Amino acid sequence: MNVLTVLAGTAAGVLAGRRLPDRVRETVLQGVGLTTLVIGAQEAFKTRNIVFPLVALVVGGAVGEAVGLEDRVETLGEAVRRRFERPGPPVGADSTFVEGFVTASLVFCVGPLTILGSIQDGLGGPGHAQLLIVKALLDGVVSIVFASTLGWGVGFSVLTILVYQGGLTAAAGAADSVLTGRMVAEMTATGGLMIIGIGLRLLDLKQVRVASFLPGLLIAPVAVALFGR
Repeated sequence: MNVLTVLAGTAAGVLAGRRLPDRVRETVLQGVGLTTLVIGAQEAFKTRNIVFPLVALVVGGAVGEAVGLEDRVETLGEAVRRRFERPGPPVGADSTFVEGFVTASLVFCVGPLTILGSIQDGLGGPGHAQLLIVKALLDGVVSIVFASTLGWGVGFSVLTILVYQGGLTAAAGAADSVLTGRMVAEMTATGGLMIIGIGLRLLDLKQVRVASFLPGLLIAPVAVALFGR
């Protein structure tokens, strides 16, 4: 589904060009943001003890900030943007193609929703792909915006999506034999709180540094193993 939405969005963006009104993009993104908030709340309420998600976020956030996780992700994206940025009008299709491919690959694959969604899908099996569905819809909207200026290179980012996202899902499935139901529940609740942060960012209400909380996904099951009852 993610591949199809990106391809469809790329085609629409290339055909529409710069004619897509800003108010349309804003309204659609707000709709995705509101839906993301609801999904995050649903996931967060799966906890059996809110202390575990709380500890996971506090400790995970401290670790993430100590290693500069959010800043590293932003720096990587900015470095790639500067690397392929061309001053003035485009000098050729090749430069635009490469910029579209690299930029879209980073935006679509380097983010908390990708990791959270893939882990949930790998652990939960059928019926647990709703986060990836939300991500697919969001990627489709973003690909329209990207392709309107960067062209068909955006569509080729589906190769990165297949390899990276599929790899995360497979790895999560392999870890299923180690994780107990309680561990999965508390990790899911921790991820749900992060997803609420993503929704707040999409709605432009608060720029929560969600990437810094990602270590919490590892801390939650460990805390359950040590202190769970």
